[in-house]
Amino acid sequence: MKFAFLMLYLIQLLPFALIHKLADAIGRLAYYAVVPRRKVGQINLRLCYPEWDEARRKAVLQRHFQHMAKLLCEYGLYWYADAARLKKLVRYQDKHYLDAALAAGEKVILLYPHFTAFEMAVYTLNQDVPLVSMYSHQKNRAMDEQILKGRHRYHNVFLIGRNEGLRAIIKHLRKSDAPFLYLPDQDFGRNDSIFVDFFGIPTATIAGLSRIAAMTGAKVIPAIPIREADNTVTLRFYPAWENFPTASVEDDTRRMNDFIEARVREHPEQYFWLHKRFKTRPEGEAGFY
Repeated sequence: MKFAFLMLYLIQLLPFALIHKLADAIGRLAYYAVVPRRKVGQINLRLCYPEWDEARRKAVLQRHFQHMAKLLCEYGLYWYADAARLKKLVRYQDKHYLDAALAAGEKVILLYPHFTAFEMAVYTLNQDVPLVSMYSHQKNRAMDEQILKGRHRYHNVFLIGRNEGLRAIIKHLRKSDAPFLYLPDQDFGRNDSIFVDFFGIPTATIAGLSRIAAMTGAKVIPAIPIREADNTVTLRFYPAWENFPTASVEDDTRRMNDFIEARVREHPEQYFWLHKRFKTRPEGEAGFY
């Protein structure tokens, strides 16, 4: 593990363009080498884009492996590079939506789906805005310590353990002015999940967004990080959702999934396709993986 950290430190010393040439090469190799994850990605894309032919799905998945390699190769930048260098690589779009809500004293939930540029963008945003987020401890102790050290790099974040649950989130949001960075678009199992469509597939989805907003009065402001052609990142903020939450947790959760799906369709190669998003199935339904 120490060797991996050393390699990341050395990689971040390279020019930015060279880091991404290296990442592209690693991504091309990983597509063929990491067979289990490639199969997960193939199943996910087949489920979500049945209208595409196999060649198009393959091209998107190959490009996705390169985006994942970019994420991994950039960890040295997130952890070790000068903060000012990182800031130059991320631009904000429509950040006034967030700024206005915070200036008005509003509680804010940043809906932040799993796009591959999410780390680059959040390490930059955290230089400017205090954040509250959830954290799942890693099995490897050295990795866990390094990730936590990186997360606390700017002394501007409060992390809640995923095992602490909804009550801890509510408690902290009520006493804090910091936005809550919320990444709900993974399969966390059957507990606390409901089945709502995502790409037309009944998908186990945690319904926390609606419940947290209802219990704290927080505004939901989506933020989507997208990598541009030059490998810099644009973090785009969207207007606070109106008429949210409603009396229906199911309708609210469906609205969230519909929004995420629409953003994924804009940049399909940059979404997290290697995660078993559809692993938990309704009772009696066969698994996909």
